[in-house]
Amino acid sequence: MTQTNKKIGVPLEGFAELARKVAAEGAVLLENQGNVLPVQKGETVSIFGRCQIDYYRSGTGSGGAVNVAYTTNLLGSMRLAQGISVNETLAATYEAWHKEHPFDNGGGGWAAEPWHQAEMPLTDELVDAASRQSDKALIVIGRTAGEDQDNAAESGSYLLTPEEKEMIAQVTRYFSKTAVILNVPNIIDMSFVHDASYVHPIGAVLYAWQGGQEGGNGIADVITGVVTPGGKLTDTIAASIEDYPSTKNYGGEDQNLYQEDIYVGYRYFETFAPDKVLYEFGYGMSYTTFSIDGLCAALSSDETITVTATVTNTGDTYSGKEVVQVYYEAPQGKLGKPVRQLAGFAKTSLLAPKESETVTITSPLSTMASYDDSGVTGHPYCYVLEDGEYRLFAGSSVRKTTLVPFVEDSAVTLKDSAAAISFNGTSIHVAEDSIFLGATTVVEELEQALAPTENFKRLRPGAKRSDGSYEPASEEVPRMQYSLRERIESRLPKALPITGNKCITLHDAADGKATLDDFIAQLNEEELATIVRGEGMCSTKVTPGTASCFGGVGDSLFSYGIPLACCADGPSGIRMEGGLKATQLPIGTLQAATWNPALIEELYVMEGKELLRNEIDSLLGPGLNIRRNPLNGRNFEYFSEDPFVTGTFTSATVRGIHKGGATATMKHFAGNNQESNRSVVNSVISERALREIYLKGFEMGVKEGGARSIMTSYNPLNGHWCASNYDLCTTILRKEWGFDGIVMTDWWAKMNSCVDGGDADRTSTNFMVRAGNDLYMVVNNDGAELNASNDNTLPSLANGTLTIGELQRCARHICSFLMQAPVFGRKQTFDEFSVTIAPTDKEPEKVDFLLKNAAPTDAVLSLLASDSSRQTAALQKNVFLPSFTDSVWLEVKEGGDFLLVANTMSQEDVLAQSTVTILLNDSNLCTINTNGTLGQWMTHKLGRVHLDAGFYKLHTNVVKSGMQIGYLALKPIAKKARV
Repeated sequence: MTQTNKKIGVPLEGFAELARKVAAEGAVLLENQGNVLPVQKGETVSIFGRCQIDYYRSGTGSGGAVNVAYTTNLLGSMRLAQGISVNETLAATYEAWHKEHPFDNGGGGWAAEPWHQAEMPLTDELVDAASRQSDKALIVIGRTAGEDQDNAAESGSYLLTPEEKEMIAQVTRYFSKTAVILNVPNIIDMSFVHDASYVHPIGAVLYAWQGGQEGGNGIADVITGVVTPGGKLTDTIAASIEDYPSTKNYGGEDQNLYQEDIYVGYRYFETFAPDKVLYEFGYGMSYTTFSIDGLCAALSSDETITVTATVTNTGDTYSGKEVVQVYYEAPQGKLGKPVRQLAGFAKTSLLAPKESETVTITSPLSTMASYDDSGVTGHPYCYVLEDGEYRLFAGSSVRKTTLVPFVEDSAVTLKDSAAAISFNGTSIHVAEDSIFLGATTVVEELEQALAPTENFKRLRPGAKRSDGSYEPASEEVPRMQYSLRERIESRLPKALPITGNKCITLHDAADGKATLDDFIAQLNEEELATIVRGEGMCSTKVTPGTASCFGGVGDSLFSYGIPLACCADGPSGIRMEGGLKATQLPIGTLQAATWNPALIEELYVMEGKELLRNEIDSLLGPGLNIRRNPLNGRNFEYFSEDPFVTGTFTSATVRGIHKGGATATMKHFAGNNQESNRSVVNSVISERALREIYLKGFEMGVKEGGARSIMTSYNPLNGHWCASNYDLCTTILRKEWGFDGIVMTDWWAKMNSCVDGGDADRTSTNFMVRAGNDLYMVVNNDGAELNASNDNTLPSLANGTLTIGELQRCARHICSFLMQAPVFGRKQTFDEFSVTIAPTDKEPEKVDFLLKNAAPTDAVLSLLASDSSRQTAALQKNVFLPSFTDSVWLEVKEGGDFLLVANTMSQEDVLAQSTVTILLNDSNLCTINTNGTLGQWMTHKLGRVHLDAGFYKLHTNVVKSGMQIGYLALKPIAKKARV
């Protein structure tokens, strides 16, 4: 595909500045004794810790690999802060040490980067001297984490290293005012904060998270008081990793039992273990103080609850923002409930000292419903409001709340409990501080789906303690009570009679000249089998270095007017391997910590515009898996332990990208809550926990965000791989939620039987299609039409394990999506050559390869090479360029048109990725991206190039190591050949 857009790879103007604002607003201040922060004008600060230089701007893997035009770090940004002085003697010491001890990337391979970096050893003399030159000290603790490797409950990951502990001890020995800045992807162990052995206590603790390319500037804004911290935790920080109930089952090789059930995060701690919490959910300090007054709630006749509060900045110096959080307490009833659940929140605007603002939080009464997966309430497979008392609490965190009184509103007259209204036929009595349901009420009637098939026990509240918490008890999890086979077979879509080519294009269907079914009916079996395959990575047919293309991946499909859509990673900004630049955003952890969905929606409007600029139709994000446990290596991509926060920010992200003109792809659907053994570990979860916790964010993204694309996860869920899970992709997603977009697999996913489960592999596309998962991601570039992965789609039509109607259903979803995607308005043409590179004016002293293009049909080229055996082979066929790291020079004697082919191998697992960019005269010739091949050599067709006679310098840029290049081959092609 010829690229004519000159803006591709040029970051969107103004985007980074907005990202800086987000990076500052999501910082969470946990401690600030003695007002150590902010650093005041006129003060000198000493900065300790190597991550003042090696600032982590994101986690690793596909969610963080963004090429940026520039980056920032804390040291550089503090040097630019007005009125603040940095201890340059100490800074110079760190910079000199850093030159001798550069950043360790683990060799640059997939999931190879260590989660921490070695710290510079400190001497008492150095720290003492620094304390005499400075008013305050900052200690920067850095961590990263990412795809394919979890955190560990050990030093250098979840815990501090001995060197870091010693650094804190030394600094607090000489400094009376010390702040610890945490440049981390998610929460870490915080037991170090109140260590009694410190000579002086740690005064301030600030979670800076990972703020993207502007993160250094953003956190410097907070440290120096340009921005008052307004972030809040979206996770609970417990005293120990063992205190999280999921830890005992976390990291299993074959399965992971979700025995804590719905009691995730604060739902667990507030219900069973309030004494285990160091910093509660929703907590975060400011440089100023706030009061929350005038709390009241009103229940309207439309069954909506509105909470009103007046927030006042009671400080004298700093402006700031406060978050009002509303929680509900439902009756324990027969189901059992957490003692607190988030119902809504609102963040104020920036309030000057003594300024007030009134906020309202509106929530449907149905928000407080629970799912009955056993029938214990008499209403199996329904969301119900159990009879009893419901109370609301509001404040600045889950702990810092007060009971909200109910007042009269225009729709209901309330006199204590005398007044009543009706909800679904059930009377509701409203008292001064609660509402009462007289009977259990059905909110939504569903059908059992995704239920587990094996026995295990789950947590539930037992006896109530005097402090309002509960003793833990357990109960058997309800198991599947229906026949999946009967469900699937009874709901098979009807097939359209295949008509063959009627000269109807997809644009005809879009323009109303024909129906979409008329268009789909033209596609034959081979075309239907092709359209469910995506091609990648780094396809030459779409924007260079992106994750995939799909749609018109074959000549025949393209001739029908089906365009080639482009997907790109990821949640923290556009990943374009090979050097094209984009804006890197703060990580998901930080975004949600802003508690400002309007700001995040604004951020992703610009992301949508940057996607359009780069001719990318869908971003592979947001990531919205629940942060069930702090050890998940990919937590940095996700929003929260809470499903309502997750769904709120998911919806904001999706809406923003849509407003910007592109599409979001929600992932990973579902139950992908650990990275260890992520492609095989079976997530065993009750239906109630799935619906109330792990699917809720996706549901909100569909219903409130208008999502049009979803990616399934690698793992099996209750025995069925998500890529071929019928209840996940069809029963719940499409039938219950009304989703009408596309569903794609994660890259190189496995599938197993929709009915029987069992062994899984990457060729069972029949089960994928039957489940309602529309697209297999991905086959090799140019491999869709050829069925390069040897999937079983066509044989399955013959043996009856797949029907034409099911393939047509997928084709309908894909084409409907494409008609709404940006690509449908772009002109797409396959020109004669994808790349034309001019020769250099420089004549090298040595020419490593000499190309002379004979008649194309002869395919004979001559070359000079050090490997005589390879030279002999090359003379018989094509020019082979052996693997190299340094530049080599090529002389083209006769200009011509060439096809570039590479032979590569990776020893890594199939889900690992490695990337090498091939440059010719410093221009990007192509990018080779391969998944792990377990030592098997693979041949890739990379694209076309036109070379005029002259000299060319050829070299490689290793973006992600792990790939070996056996050879590159330049094959002459006929002038009008189409690749």
